Amino acid sequence: MENIQAFLEELKLDNKIKLEDIPTIDLYMDQVIQLFDHSFSNGKEKTLTKTMINNYAKAKLFFSVQNKKYTKEHIILMSLIYQLKGTLSINDIKATLKGINEKTVEEAFDLEQFYSAYLGIVDQNVDRFKEDVSERVKEVSQVIGEDTKDSKLIHNTLLIASLSHISTLYKNAAEKLVREMEED
Repeated sequence: MENIQAFLEELKLDNKIKLEDIPTIDLYMDQVIQLFDHSFSNGKEKTLTKTMINNYAKAKLFFSVQNKKYTKEHIILMSLIYQLKGTLSINDIKATLKGINEKTVEEAFDLEQFYSAYLGIVDQNVDRFKEDVSERVKEVSQVIGEDTKDSKLIHNTLLIASLSHISTLYKNAAEKLVREMEED
């Protein structure tokens, strides 16, 4: 991989909805979709659709909406759902967010403080990820060795396999934690 920095920038790893991006007034569904498109859009596909929001509501991934308006808490939860859906099933997301939804409704939980902590961890994860991918590229390059006509193909295939394996390890760990939450 010739330019690792350009590759990492293309991934748009810093895309997220920050607390200050969320209006203090409640939003209609179309406004929520615009906020997500503005924050996460890669230009290729919609990040959030009306159908997705309705499906999340039906699956009870977040607490009930009042007067067809979404609060700051709903948007925070949808942002978490958006991040979790890349790895977890809808049922696992529901199990993961169940307690937080209940505590938020009871007003016994500061969801904004939780989300702020989450965003801090996200920033640390992005930094670690950039370092780790750079390290994987170096390791694969060392394994492949000299340049041959097939070295780019072999390099990229081995790198893809390595990154996929790491992803699977993290996914398995997350799913194990969900199972433990369900047992408690």
